[in-house]
Amino acid sequence: MREMTEGQVATDMRPPYVGAFLSGLGVFALYAVTLAPTTAFWDASEYIATAHILGIPHPPGNSFFVVLAKVWSLLLAPTGLPVAVRINLFAAATSAAASGCFYLIAHRVLTAWFGEVRFTRFAAGASTLIGATAFTVWNQSTVNEKVYTLSVFIIALVSWLTIRWYDLRDEPGSERYLLWAGFLVAIGSTSHLMSVLPAPAMMVLVLMAGPWRLLRPAFLGRALTLVLLGLSFNFVLPIRASLDPVINEGDPTCEAVAPTVVAVFTMGRAGCGPLAANLTREQYQTPPVTERKAPFGAQMATYMQYFEWQWARGIDPSELPSPLRLPFTALFLILGIVGLASAWRTDRAIFAYLAVLASTLTVALVVYLNFRHGYSLHAELDQAQREVRERDYFFVAGFLFWGSLAGIGLAWTWHTLATGLGGATRMFRLTSPVLAIALIPLMLNWGWASRAGDYAARDWAYDLLMSVEPYGVLFTNGDNDTFPLWYLQEVEGLRQDVTVVVGQYLYTDWYPKQLQQLTEPERQRSYEADVVPGLHAARPVPQRPITVLDHATMDGVAAIRLPEDVTISFPKLAVTYPEGMVLDRAQQLALRIINDSVGERPIFFSSSAGLMTQLGLDPWGVRHGLTTKLELRNLETDEHVGLVQGSPEYGADWYALAQSLKLYDEVYLYRGLKERNVWFDRSTLMIPFQYYALALQLSDVVALAGGDPVTVERLESDAASFQVVAQGGYRGSPTLEEP
Repeated sequence: MREMTEGQVATDMRPPYVGAFLSGLGVFALYAVTLAPTTAFWDASEYIATAHILGIPHPPGNSFFVVLAKVWSLLLAPTGLPVAVRINLFAAATSAAASGCFYLIAHRVLTAWFGEVRFTRFAAGASTLIGATAFTVWNQSTVNEKVYTLSVFIIALVSWLTIRWYDLRDEPGSERYLLWAGFLVAIGSTSHLMSVLPAPAMMVLVLMAGPWRLLRPAFLGRALTLVLLGLSFNFVLPIRASLDPVINEGDPTCEAVAPTVVAVFTMGRAGCGPLAANLTREQYQTPPVTERKAPFGAQMATYMQYFEWQWARGIDPSELPSPLRLPFTALFLILGIVGLASAWRTDRAIFAYLAVLASTLTVALVVYLNFRHGYSLHAELDQAQREVRERDYFFVAGFLFWGSLAGIGLAWTWHTLATGLGGATRMFRLTSPVLAIALIPLMLNWGWASRAGDYAARDWAYDLLMSVEPYGVLFTNGDNDTFPLWYLQEVEGLRQDVTVVVGQYLYTDWYPKQLQQLTEPERQRSYEADVVPGLHAARPVPQRPITVLDHATMDGVAAIRLPEDVTISFPKLAVTYPEGMVLDRAQQLALRIINDSVGERPIFFSSSAGLMTQLGLDPWGVRHGLTTKLELRNLETDEHVGLVQGSPEYGADWYALAQSLKLYDEVYLYRGLKERNVWFDRSTLMIPFQYYALALQLSDVVALAGGDPVTVERLESDAASFQVVAQGGYRGSPTLEEP
């Protein structure tokens, strides 16, 4: 086997596009087999729903993703696949395409070592497999939880185009590769700023290759035009917002063209206020990177925790660093370093590109993201000091890239072993079993990365919505009791009559106005009684919105400290708030919505904790299955036929027993909630815990009401099953074993 010089590689190499396509197709098949059949928790529902209706997700609005995913979904519509599956396949396809691009890059580096084309392609394939089966890469590619797989594809494609330009830089017209790369970075930024991460590596490679090649007015003019064209995709946001889609977060509507243009081309640093606020994510009030939310050492420790998950996540259910995973972590860390070293020996400029990209996707990204302490790594800290969930998905591009580097290192190891034995073709075949190392992440991550058969988020949303009476107002507390409901309403068209009110969004100026507009009589959507016939009594369509506050008054609502005791009365109940208590904007608007709606709309809460408790309304709460209804009567003194209060040791919650049992036994779905081996996201374990608590409390109130002992026993058995899932599942908990 002969080694090739740098000049020979640049001149002789023909990119194996067929091999890259087949490699990517194999990765896509793996993702399709392990694909989520519906939505998932966190942002998946929001992105699936906004792609379906061309809505606007949370800032910065992700315009390029929304439009591209909608087009993709329309193209797949003739297949008859559900919308959620189509959008999930978009995540799978973009990740698989990224893997194909990294196949080309690995092949480019390895061509200098392997003279035999077949061996080079085998080695590049091993590199692709390692990157594609890294835990976070795989897990994020089986459901469209974020917009990051599109950015990962852009990073990979830009990297290949840049390296291809470098190889052909002396040929006429080669600059088109860089022009395409620059355009992709610009348009990718309108989906997510992750797409700009290859820019530093691009600049380094151009500097090393000779920037004078590009310092021509014609090239610079075309480059600027393409960058502006890419950025212009953000004009989608104000245009679509002006049409008032049901999901219109941030409402980036602009009144005039000039300020809109300024906002788009300055990336929100000036111009139209609502659009600028959206593009800069103003509502999140992110501090500058100089104000560290946690010590840099702690942030890097969290990154290393996530890196440790990538290669053997399933070998130990603990999310903390594990001695069982340590050998695999060390192996793939070393292989990645070896991969970079082999690039150094192959071509210094390409090494510089790969090294800068690796640094950008790791250390530089940790600095920029500036996270609080890790969710699980620093579990002993107060929640305010930690992230609300694991953030490994932010590093998905880096993990895919490092897996590719590790594959290059593995190939170099194979080459070294074979040449050490003489270098004959027979020696390469003899030592090829070393490539089996590439199978390790595939085998040890499957159970944790796969989302096949997981209906938990969809069924959770269904169960919540079906608990609410017609035209009810349902107050929710966060992403996971909100976004899946949006998905069910906007994608599957179920229970669109329910007005979902996100408590946290009431702090904004745009959200209360949208709620008012969406519940005007002419826009109020109807209750479809045939979904579950006989479940709820009929109710007339409301004749006014959920609040009648004018917009100026809404805008003026701000936090106040009560100068004296204040009593707020509703029909048959009154709540007194003591002197000195602070009522913030969201709480005041929630009280006004309840006051203005209560005559026509039943009021429900997804949990009796949270907003309901903050408002002091929990004494009037009655459980209807998973939800809690605000009852307009004194439960201690008024007649309450059909209501049963649970035992103090079980929380003493009031239950509408017959309705709750009907919901539990005849309506609710539990796929992926009652029986499950692995619940990989520990930050969402409260979801199965709520089913556990519901089954346990129902068993208690049935017993107190003198119900059938068989029903009590069945509910207790269900509670035990839910409890296993709430602990992470049989194979997802260090303390449980699969029966």
